Amino acid sequence: MTNLPRSIRLLFTIFVIQLLLLSALRLGFWGYFNTPIDPIPANELYEAFFLGFKFDIRLILTILLPPLLLGWLPWLRLFDARLGRKLWQGYFVLAFLLLLVFYLGDFGYYAYLNKRIDSTILRFLPNFGISMEMVWETYSVISWSLLLLLITAGYGLLLRYLFARFAAQTPVPLSRWRKTATLTVTTFLVLFGLYGKWSWYPLRWSDAFFSTRAFASAVAMNPVLHFINTLKNKDLKFDVNKVRHAYPQMARYLGVNAPDAKHLNFVRYEKGDSLHVKQPNIVLVYMESFAAYKVGSFGNPLDPTPNFDALAKQGLFFNRFYTPHVGTARSVFAGITGLPDVETHETSTRNPLIINQHTILNAFKGYEKYYFIGGSASWGNIRGILSHNIPGLHLYEESMYQSPRMDVWGISDIDLFKEANKVLKKQHKPFIAIIQTSGNHRPYNVPEDNHGFKHRKVDSATLKRDGFISEKEFNSFRFMDHSLGYFIQQAKKEGYFDNTIFVFWGDHGLGGYPGQHMPAYLNQTGLNGMLVPFLIYSPKLIPKPKVYTKVASELDVLPTVAGLAAPSYINTTLGRNLFNPEFDTQRYAFTITHGSVAEIGVVGEKFYFRMNADGTKKRLQDLSLEDTRNDMSAKYPQVARRMQHLCRNLFETAKYMRYHNGNKFLHITQ
Repeated sequence: MTNLPRSIRLLFTIFVIQLLLLSALRLGFWGYFNTPIDPIPANELYEAFFLGFKFDIRLILTILLPPLLLGWLPWLRLFDARLGRKLWQGYFVLAFLLLLVFYLGDFGYYAYLNKRIDSTILRFLPNFGISMEMVWETYSVISWSLLLLLITAGYGLLLRYLFARFAAQTPVPLSRWRKTATLTVTTFLVLFGLYGKWSWYPLRWSDAFFSTRAFASAVAMNPVLHFINTLKNKDLKFDVNKVRHAYPQMARYLGVNAPDAKHLNFVRYEKGDSLHVKQPNIVLVYMESFAAYKVGSFGNPLDPTPNFDALAKQGLFFNRFYTPHVGTARSVFAGITGLPDVETHETSTRNPLIINQHTILNAFKGYEKYYFIGGSASWGNIRGILSHNIPGLHLYEESMYQSPRMDVWGISDIDLFKEANKVLKKQHKPFIAIIQTSGNHRPYNVPEDNHGFKHRKVDSATLKRDGFISEKEFNSFRFMDHSLGYFIQQAKKEGYFDNTIFVFWGDHGLGGYPGQHMPAYLNQTGLNGMLVPFLIYSPKLIPKPKVYTKVASELDVLPTVAGLAAPSYINTTLGRNLFNPEFDTQRYAFTITHGSVAEIGVVGEKFYFRMNADGTKKRLQDLSLEDTRNDMSAKYPQVARRMQHLCRNLFETAKYMRYHNGNKFLHITQ
């Protein structure tokens, strides 16, 4: 090394320091989020760290490129030019600070959503104030900021020392041959480090997805490069030819009354009123992050949801109900429209081009319609999808309540239920109301005025074993259930209760370890983020409780509710009435996991088929096995082929229908 130019030695030293830093951060990421109960096998762990090491080298070399390419200019030399020395020191300090901030955000993002940071985080920019307030109320922002500044200042002093030390050394005289050799070797090593592989194709982001274990891939990723790679993804566009190719199967699957492949008619005229009750009230409740594995009815030994469990024993309970995706705004779109959110960059609620959507909510003629949200309906731009498509909607949000604002998500869940009950009990006309809870969410606050809620202390090992990440999250989840119980108690005192159908489901599940009480496939397939409870509760109108094990989807919610209570309805969704026996031989739930390349799938009674949206990585997983990771396509080729066609056709149809689901597209003769 002493025979190399001072600038090369300095940059190599900085390279080593940053590589050690990123390696330590990767090790810390693995150590903090690792699940000892389902660890990454040694060979996959080695592969993950090795790939991550190469991604880190690529990032560091990218940072070093400017001084490598420009440091030879007279006024930008690292040692001989005063301006150059100060400029490059400032450049490295700024790059170091940005790295720390990005990695800190990535750690928080993974703890929040169980995935590495990507360009989808940009969807929070339109709600920047709310997002920053949530961060402020959840994390010790000042303490972390001071720590970052302290570490960065220390790094700046180290850089100053290194620049001074190498500047004080005597320059090494190089002959023309040695200069050429040094330049050639340095260029080769830098290019090889950026290329990343000794093969025809360079290291690509897809190399990180080498394992069926999502966490192994997460360990392999470099979050900065992953974020940059996802920026190039464009919004989905539909291919009308693919939709026409899919149409015959989709028309049969959906039960289209008057199939018309030319005009791509997906409209169905459905008869409802299966309860034979004139205009019952409807209350639909989105339960925030109501993951099935955290619920007592699914066997969670910590008994976190006694109120919901009691209702489940008295109603129609579906224990294989899946949301199409993870994310509240996506769930609101899916629930209201009956279409999965196949938007890649942002959510469909944030896409002004598809704001016009038909919804089965409008089938309830003569009903007053309400939407209650604890915070602001501007969050996620859900205001547009609601107000633009539901005539006469009474939209209640935080500024309209008497209850105090608790945190970034507005009023507490228990106050939200109280405020909703105050409005509903005064109604003389039939109503359909949607209540969107949000309290079971970071910063996991519980209000002081909580009507008898008692915190429980549980050791961290037990919490982790049974699917909870912290005692605060556990009690927040319990408080949501407590709020639900309080709401039902209050509603029972009102005149509307006996003539009301209450419908509860989770807006989405959660990633992470689902606990020993759940089947192995849930964690191995990632369906823990989509399996949620679904309950229809009305002790007077539906007195006979029943547990349903059929596969159900969030897309089926409004067709099912309308089938129970609406006299008739127009169905333009990808959902179907869960009580219509015509479809019971082919019950499936469509799923989509958003990322740099979306993964789509369909869940059936026994199998889960999934593949990348571009047609790669097809696999059929047998959910009855202890280890579901193996592809069973060769063993069950007909099943794989059938489910693949359905998966692809649902996806292509969903992309098309988002742009063709407004009232002007409804062609039907009643």
